[in-house]
Amino acid sequence: MEKVGVGNIIYDLRKKIQQAEADLAQLGEPVSDIPELVETANLIRSNEYLQKTNLKQTELLTIYQKYSDILEELLSTVFEIQNDLKEIVKAQSSLISKPKRTVAKRKSTAKRKTKTSKK
Repeated sequence: MEKVGVGNIIYDLRKKIQQAEADLAQLGEPVSDIPELVETANLIRSNEYLQKTNLKQTELLTIYQKYSDILEELLSTVFEIQNDLKEIVKAQSSLISKPKRTVAKRKSTAKRKTKTSKK
């Protein structure tokens, strides 16, 4: 279980995702054209907005990728544990079922001996 710290990593990444989504939402919609300003000024504002949203979206994608990778590792570990548990259950059930057969045979043999000895 060297992956016990994965829970903290997932929690941290989830917080970063929430923060990046909140930052992206705060940017709102692009600035609409203001008639008093020159068209180039509006284009500069639009470009700045697009740069900020692009940066936040890239950050968000990076965090989601890390989050996904950690979840895949965690899921892989869970499947390994599940397989180990299946093997343990199989081994235990085979140990439990073998003695019952032996005990049942001994009881039936003992009953036959007592019936024949009474006659």
